[in-house]
Amino acid sequence: MTQSTTSPERAAGPTAYYRFRPLNIGRYLVWSLFAVALIVLPMLFTSSLAVTMLSQMGYAIIICLSYNILLGQGGMLSFGHAVYTGLGSFIAIHAMNLAADGKLPIPLVLIPLVGGLAGMFFAVLLGFVTTKKSGTTFAMITLGIGELVASMALMFPEFFGGEGGVTTNRVYGQSVFGITFGPAIQVYYLIAVYCFVCTAAMFAFTATPLGRILNAVRDNPERVEFIGYNTQRVRYFAFIVAGFFAGIGGGLAAINFEIVTGADSVNMVRSGGYLLFTFLGGATFFFGPIIGGVLLVLASVLLSELSKAWLLYLGLVFLFMVMYAPGGVASLIMMNLRVAKYGKLRPLLPAYLALGGTALVALFGAAAMVEMLYHLQLNAALGPEMEFLGATVNAAKLSSWFGAGFVLVTGLSLFELCRRQFVEQWGQAQEEIEHEIKRGEAL
Repeated sequence: MTQSTTSPERAAGPTAYYRFRPLNIGRYLVWSLFAVALIVLPMLFTSSLAVTMLSQMGYAIIICLSYNILLGQGGMLSFGHAVYTGLGSFIAIHAMNLAADGKLPIPLVLIPLVGGLAGMFFAVLLGFVTTKKSGTTFAMITLGIGELVASMALMFPEFFGGEGGVTTNRVYGQSVFGITFGPAIQVYYLIAVYCFVCTAAMFAFTATPLGRILNAVRDNPERVEFIGYNTQRVRYFAFIVAGFFAGIGGGLAAINFEIVTGADSVNMVRSGGYLLFTFLGGATFFFGPIIGGVLLVLASVLLSELSKAWLLYLGLVFLFMVMYAPGGVASLIMMNLRVAKYGKLRPLLPAYLALGGTALVALFGAAAMVEMLYHLQLNAALGPEMEFLGATVNAAKLSSWFGAGFVLVTGLSLFELCRRQFVEQWGQAQEEIEHEIKRGEAL
């Protein structure tokens, strides 16, 4: 029988060596920039509105990333993700009230974890039934559970607070190093810490065996079952993980606003918003939901203040993305990074400028017609004149409609010409890139 041991002399000989994995400098750089951005942004945008929006972006990123565990990584289209965010918010705000009364010794910095545990509990409870099916059936079950919980919000006012919701005061207990979490900037940095840690944790989840097999369940569930995995159990565990992080986001939202309303926090509209902006950001890339969380706040805060027709604009953007960029904003970024890597981006810059300019012209004409229509329908008592981009427009005059229509048609015509030219240049650039790749492989 041969010996498999190695003598110390041989181990210490010239054949002994150590292997070290090379450092992923790019990954460390990206995470460092993300941390620096979270720290520096409130120093650059110092207004109270900006700090509030940054706080909302922080927990919106967590919620969209948690939703992407279902949609992007697991292929589970859910219409009820707000259930776990909203219930996490309610449990967190009740825990804050109990802590303020001295009945529960939990500091404010741990309240988001209370919301996370609440979201995980309800995911364990409801997810076992939800994940029994997949595909369209799964989506319909989540829709039904979402509407069920939303209707229960009016049936149990003691827990959900009725139409007025549940309020709290986040300033309780003894301050530590002068931090009371009363000022909005202190709340922001609490949210920023949770945002960074949760983002890192969810990124790490993608590399775990559960995260990898979840991708396999999304792509080919029959083959996964053939090699011995229970696909329902995989979806169930992923559902629980998503519920935990969704609850953390809900707990941070409760701390930020100090109020949680009833049906608005758990209804389908809120779930649809998470779905919409996760898709717009790019569900097929990890950083896509981060972009989606930022867009969610910008749309709900800024765009809603600029126009009453903001939902119409949002729907048109969603339609455009589904038709021409189903991978979301993240896919557009990655495609252009690939082009830039091979030095083909600079020749495309004039075409990009032409596309952007003509698109703005068409958007200007379309927005003018939409705003005039909304003004005549909703603000008729104020008279026919309205303000549009600093100019006074008479919505009742035919000349105003003719001018807006002319701008729209002109912009669309020029955009189509520029688009055709851009498609030719883009196709040529892709052919050159493929040729360079094949030449490199041959060498």
